[in-house]
Amino acid sequence: MHALLTDAARRAMSYLDGVPDRPVAPGDNAIAALAAFDIPLPDEPQAPAETLRELDAIGSPATMASGSGRFFGFVFGGALPVTIASNWLSTAWDQNAAYHRPSPATAVLERVALGWVLDALQLPGAAGGAFVTGATMANFTALAAARHTVLKRAGWNVDDDGLFGAPPITVVVGEEVHPTLIKSLGLLGLGRGRVRQVPVDGQGRMRAERLPRLEGPAIVCTQAGNVNTGAFDPFEAIVAEAHARGAWVHVDGAFGLWAAASPALAPLAAGLAAADSWATDAHKWLNVPYDSGIAIVRDAQALMAAMAITADYLPVPGDFRNPSEFTPELSRRARGVDVWAALRTLGRSGLAELVEGCCRHARRFAHELQAIGATVLNEVVLNQVLVSFGDADTTRRVVAELQHDGTCWCGPTVWQGHTAMRISVCSWATTDDDVTRSVEAMRRIFLAQRSA
Repeated sequence: MHALLTDAARRAMSYLDGVPDRPVAPGDNAIAALAAFDIPLPDEPQAPAETLRELDAIGSPATMASGSGRFFGFVFGGALPVTIASNWLSTAWDQNAAYHRPSPATAVLERVALGWVLDALQLPGAAGGAFVTGATMANFTALAAARHTVLKRAGWNVDDDGLFGAPPITVVVGEEVHPTLIKSLGLLGLGRGRVRQVPVDGQGRMRAERLPRLEGPAIVCTQAGNVNTGAFDPFEAIVAEAHARGAWVHVDGAFGLWAAASPALAPLAAGLAAADSWATDAHKWLNVPYDSGIAIVRDAQALMAAMAITADYLPVPGDFRNPSEFTPELSRRARGVDVWAALRTLGRSGLAELVEGCCRHARRFAHELQAIGATVLNEVVLNQVLVSFGDADTTRRVVAELQHDGTCWCGPTVWQGHTAMRISVCSWATTDDDVTRSVEAMRRIFLAQRSA
C-alpha cells in the first residue's frame, strides 16, 4: 500500500509539474494511443503498480490541461493545491458522507463549510444546503424544494401524490437560461418545453418589465453570471415582483454567485440575497477538484422535506446535521471537505482576490484584443469575454487554429446571432504571463487568418 500510494503521489506531482509548460490540449498521437485501453476484460490479475503505470503512461498525456493557467474554455476552475491534497486525504478516509454518527468528521466539516459559504456569499445564515455533483444537480435540488413548497401552498402534497392531477406550476426563465437548468426542470417533471421565456437585453439580462403575470404556483428562475457575457439579471426588481405574486425565486449562479464574495464586484449581485434558493459550483470559482456543486435553500425545512428519506436501518435524526437529509443521494463522497479546505486556506480576503484577479485578467484580454482589431461583443463586467475576429468563418478558423496551437484553449459560441470566441478566466493558476502568451498566440493566428 505505501509503495503504491507513494508512486501515485510521485506520478501526480510529475503530471502537475508539467502542466505549465505542456500544450493545453492533448496531441493527436496521445489521443490515438488511448486505443490501448480498449481491450477485453482480462482473465488474470495484474500487479497494482503495473495498472497505475499503464494508467499514467497512456492516460496522462491524453488529458486536457484544464488546470493550466491558459485554459479558458468553458468556466472550469483549476484545483488549488490544498484542495488536491484534501481530496487525496478524504479519499483515503473513504467515508460515506451521509450521516453524522457513521462519519462524524465529514458531517462536521460539511456543516462548517456550508456556514462559511453562506457567509462569504452574503446569503441567509440559517439557509439549508447540499453538497452535490455540480450546477445541474444543485439546480435540481433547489428546484425540488421550490416545487414542494409552491404546491404545498396550493394544498397539494407532491411527495405523496406526485404530479398527476397537481395544480400546474408556471415556470419562468430568461431567454438565455443555461441548458442545465432546463434539464433540471425536465428531471423534476416540470417540463423543458412549457417554460415561459422572458426577453433579455443586449447583455443577456432578463428584462424585469417583461415578466408575465403570475397566478397560482409559480417559480421564477434568474441568473447570476450569463454563461456568455457574465451579466447578472436585475434581481431587485424581479424578486420584488415575483414575491408580490407569491412566486418562488431561484438563482442559477454556477460561477457568478461568487462575485458576492468580492467587495468590488458585490454590487453586481444586488438583490440576489432576497431570493428563495441558489445554485453554484465550487469546482468553478472556488477552484476545488471535480465534482462539487452546492444547492442552497432559504427555508432549510423546505429542502429537508423535498429530500426526505427514512428506513428502519438508517440512523434516526439527532441534534446534529445529517448531510443526507438535504441531498438527493444517500451514498456520496465528502465533497464539502474540499470546500472547507479551500476556504480555510484562502480566508475571506484570499477568496475575494481570487475572484477579482480573474476579472482583471478578463479586462486585460478585452483591452489587448481590441487593440489588434478584434471586436469584444460584451460588457466585460465579470470574467467572461466574447471576441469576434470578423465574420463567422474567420472567427471559427481562429478558434480552431488556437485550439490546435496548444498555447491556450478557448471555445466557440454563438451569442445573439454572433459567432464568437469565449474566454472564461476562472483559475487561480492564471498569471499575467499566461495572459501575455495567450494574447500573443491569438494575435499571431488572427493576423495569419486575416492575411490568408
